Amino acid sequence: MSNSPDIATVSTSVRILFALATAVSGPSMALADSGKLDVALRNAAGDVDVFVEMRPVAAVPRPVRESGEAIAGYRARLVAFLREQAERSQAGLRAELDARGIAWRGFWIADAIAIRMDAAQLAWLASRDDVVRVYHDALNRRLDPAESGEPAPRAPAAVEWGVERIRAPEVWAAGVTGEGVVIAGQDTGVRWDHNALKRQYRGWDGNSADHDYNWHDAVHQTYGAGGNPCGIDSMVPCDDHSHGTHTVGTVIGDDGGDNRIGVAPDARWIACRNMERGVGRASMYAECFQWFVAPTDLAGENPRPDLAPDVINNSWGCPPDELCTDPAVLQAVVENVRDAGIVVVVSAGNSGSGCGTIDTPAAIYDAAFTVGSTTSSELMSGFSSRGPVPFALTTTMKPDIVAPGSSVRSATRAAVDSYGLSSGTSMAGPHVAGAVALLISANPALRGDVDRIERILGDTAVPLSITQTCSGVGPTTWPNYVAGHGRIDAWAAFRVAETIFTDDWEGNAP
Repeated sequence: MSNSPDIATVSTSVRILFALATAVSGPSMALADSGKLDVALRNAAGDVDVFVEMRPVAAVPRPVRESGEAIAGYRARLVAFLREQAERSQAGLRAELDARGIAWRGFWIADAIAIRMDAAQLAWLASRDDVVRVYHDALNRRLDPAESGEPAPRAPAAVEWGVERIRAPEVWAAGVTGEGVVIAGQDTGVRWDHNALKRQYRGWDGNSADHDYNWHDAVHQTYGAGGNPCGIDSMVPCDDHSHGTHTVGTVIGDDGGDNRIGVAPDARWIACRNMERGVGRASMYAECFQWFVAPTDLAGENPRPDLAPDVINNSWGCPPDELCTDPAVLQAVVENVRDAGIVVVVSAGNSGSGCGTIDTPAAIYDAAFTVGSTTSSELMSGFSSRGPVPFALTTTMKPDIVAPGSSVRSATRAAVDSYGLSSGTSMAGPHVAGAVALLISANPALRGDVDRIERILGDTAVPLSITQTCSGVGPTTWPNYVAGHGRIDAWAAFRVAETIFTDDWEGNAP
């Protein structure tokens, strides 16, 4: 991955750069003629972190999934292609960086290299023929104000209201609880030994834990004051904030008693920490996405695409006012993850209730399944961001769907038996990730068929009573820019999923 074991340990004279490239015949982005530098970098001084899109070189054709091909086999071929493409397109820049004594971290999920550099070197970088675009890789606060890090406690309700509302218990009663499915969360980490989470951790066999291929830490340095409770490069799953524990809990949590907090309680989970106490950068998210597509051992070696999850929950976002000034910064990453047959569930953001407020990566991408939030009164949460996406790079209507996100009770990091409330679209997304797990568990033939899974969830969603009009689309038109296709209904989706391949279902379910 790198010519140095850990960029974060290199002296301050070493700079970090993240070179982002689109694979041949894969996702790409058109550039304006105004220059290669992100607007946020044009007056930069001192040390800066950047993303750089590289110019593709001649390559073999991008693989296409063959009819009847198992997703694991196709994913392995795709990963091999992306890795080979990265080696070719990055070769010249890597050699130059080595010659200058600058450490770097290599990526292939979007053909990338990571470095920090002095702003005075930006002109040299942008002048290279193999460089197409230079993005700012700034630190960002990824948790929205509507959410709290240590939610207030509340008495257990056996099955939590959001889980009940989407009718997950009816799916359980039919014998489907998520068994055989792997979900992933990239967030602030996870308290893996929590009573509601430990049994479902893929690294736990009932007697001992094995974190190889089940946990990755993309936090390589601390950014705020004071020490991080998890440290850096943690070899054991750890949560330095509680947000990640809470979100994973809503996907799969169940302590076997009164705390049935998760939608798919018998699915297995893996995780990657992509934020340092709620603060991250684009390269950290890319690192987690890459690890999910081909999990590695704790040393970062021996990637295994066959151990990739079926769905990834992403309860984070990066708004322009936090220096994600180019909205396409993670587009190729998310598109490649989806192409690998993994459902990418992304929270819409908490900038509502105005129209046009879904404006953050990765919620803005067509390749993401974007989720807004509802209340227990079956209304839209006031904070839930609305569409349309104010960027030309999106062609689909956002949000895609909505789910319970106000006053959601789930696990927290404080203790193995601690629970609390949080509100935000971060809480809505995990309900959808859990529903995806239920569908695949009900019909394993859906594994890797992202289009069909999303279509089932959309076609079986429940319309809400709304009054808001956005971009000329009124409240009686479905889907719309306020609630997408409607509120998720896991039971209705399950009834379609268990029969689609015998009934030749092609969408538009009653």
